[in-house]
Amino acid sequence: MASAPVTVAPPRKGVVRQRRAAEGQTTTGRGAGARPRRRGIAWVGLTPFAVYVLLFLAIPAVLAVASGFFTDSGTLTLANLAAFGNPEILGAFAGSFGLSAVSAVLGALIGAVVCVALLALRPDGLVRSMIDAASSVLAQFGGVMLAFAFIATIGIQGLVSVWLRDTFGWDINGGGPILYQVPGLVIPYLYFQVPLMVLTFMPAVEGLKPQWGEAAATLGASRTTYWRRVGVPVLAPAFWGSLLLLFANAFSSFATAAALIAQGGIVPLTIRQQLTSETVVGVQNVAGVLALGMVVVMAVVMVAYSALQRRASRWQR
Repeated sequence: MASAPVTVAPPRKGVVRQRRAAEGQTTTGRGAGARPRRRGIAWVGLTPFAVYVLLFLAIPAVLAVASGFFTDSGTLTLANLAAFGNPEILGAFAGSFGLSAVSAVLGALIGAVVCVALLALRPDGLVRSMIDAASSVLAQFGGVMLAFAFIATIGIQGLVSVWLRDTFGWDINGGGPILYQVPGLVIPYLYFQVPLMVLTFMPAVEGLKPQWGEAAATLGASRTTYWRRVGVPVLAPAFWGSLLLLFANAFSSFATAAALIAQGGIVPLTIRQQLTSETVVGVQNVAGVLALGMVVVMAVVMVAYSALQRRASRWQR
């Protein structure tokens, strides 16, 4: 008598899910055990950078700020903070704030327009590659070379100044040499502020998804409405973050201003002046006090910048 065929029932869905979950837990457990090793290797790789930051950034900053709390004899004191009530010191901070704000706002607006215009170019195209490369170089171009370039261009006897004066009778330096005054520093500062804005703001602009524009057009929104209701609100955190970065960059710049202006007017130049000659009577180590003020301003700006960057990263996921 022939036996009936044996039929093996397929496993239930619940059993399959349980098996998969168990396999996932096993895999996760192995991965979790391997993570500490990877993190340890990563920390070892960061050691040279950490040593560099400690030796050339952290320690000099602490020593510079701490010097403002000591007298020349080494006695701890808070009397040096009275320098913040000196009109010259307050004027230097006002000059730095004004110069940094104007150059940051103009650089951010011009750079944002450039970034939006670059959306029409191919990311791997020749023009786009050249603009990205030029921005990377010019964002770090400053100091004596930049000052000399502008002196030779729009200085008193600069090429453009002489051409405008001889051709059209326009004397752009008629009211005084524009490059040798604090407001005139806005011109050379824009030379590296705009490229820096392109570098920092372009990733956010590229994060605008084409689907958003298509959805807005499908719903009947115009191009202006799309930018007003979608593009601008999405890019606003990144824009303000880049603006703060430009402000911090201008606030801490020294070499270009030092090559053009001999006296103070902004905080970095006033620190140099205080290191070479004491001008605040009854207050010692004014340079350290000014360094403390700069550190406080930069810390506030960087905290705000980090907060805005975290908010902007939500739309880039």
